[in-house]
Amino acid sequence: MYILEFEKPILALKSKIEELRMQQQTRGDEKLLKEINKLERQTKELEKTTYSTLNPWEKTLLARHPKRPYTLDFIEHCTTEFTQLHGDRNFRDDPAIIGGLCRIDGQPFMVVGHQKGRNTQDNVKRNFGMPHPEGYRKALRLMRMASRFKVPILSLIDTPGAYPGIGAEERGQSEAIAVSLREMAALETPIIAIVTGEGGSGGAIALGVANRVLMYEHSIYSVISPEGCAGILFGDGTRAQEAAQSLRYSAQDLLSFHLIDEIIPEPLGGAHVKPDEALDQLKRAALSHFNDLRGLTGPQLVEDRYQKFRKMGEFAEG
Repeated sequence: MYILEFEKPILALKSKIEELRMQQQTRGDEKLLKEINKLERQTKELEKTTYSTLNPWEKTLLARHPKRPYTLDFIEHCTTEFTQLHGDRNFRDDPAIIGGLCRIDGQPFMVVGHQKGRNTQDNVKRNFGMPHPEGYRKALRLMRMASRFKVPILSLIDTPGAYPGIGAEERGQSEAIAVSLREMAALETPIIAIVTGEGGSGGAIALGVANRVLMYEHSIYSVISPEGCAGILFGDGTRAQEAAQSLRYSAQDLLSFHLIDEIIPEPLGGAHVKPDEALDQLKRAALSHFNDLRGLTGPQLVEDRYQKFRKMGEFAEG
């Protein structure tokens, strides 16, 4: 069982409740029922307080929780008629990015997203959700196809960042990301991007040039990971918690900066606690924003996307 440090007091209370419940079933003691009810109320209050006051590093740990719903979970739970499309038509198929055509409540969509693994073997296969350049070229190939046939695009972002290995650099990692940014800006179809876990650096923004950018409540989205930031600023990657305090990369921060359009609420305790409920929330949010965009023409969608990113950031001239 994957337990975060700040969750331990909550789990201790839940363990005590289970222990008392077993005793109550054995002994039939009414006094124990009152104690159980009291502890359950305390647990709910502690959960609400804990998850509403998480610090940036705790948010980061929750965003990286290995049981959070991934792209394939969304596809299985929220789509029908999914047809996975493979390969960049140049080098190979990158399992760190999943994409294909499907229907969401009857509406055709092209879904493209990062995919992590659930165990060591699957994580090695999917490179821990860190795409190679062929992954971004595959994603862009599918998005171009969607634009050609006027199919809306749903992009699901969850990656520590693009893979920085020698082979990836040799095959043009930065070029693949740059071309993805440029081409996504000009696609004449609605694009909705949702950060479901961690949105790390160019590896995330390569799928994030969208008309609407949404984030799960306990996700993060940043130009660099806290470990990378600490390594550059302090020369010590172990000072990641300190760097996290300054990066201001939570969904709540980014909404206040007008960098994203909506925060998607998660079940109490995080999306991994009730993944089906979390995925239903994601689907509703995506369809709501698609309905807002569906009346726009291709050129209007491109202009909407341009204006969105053009307005980002505040500065003063003096």
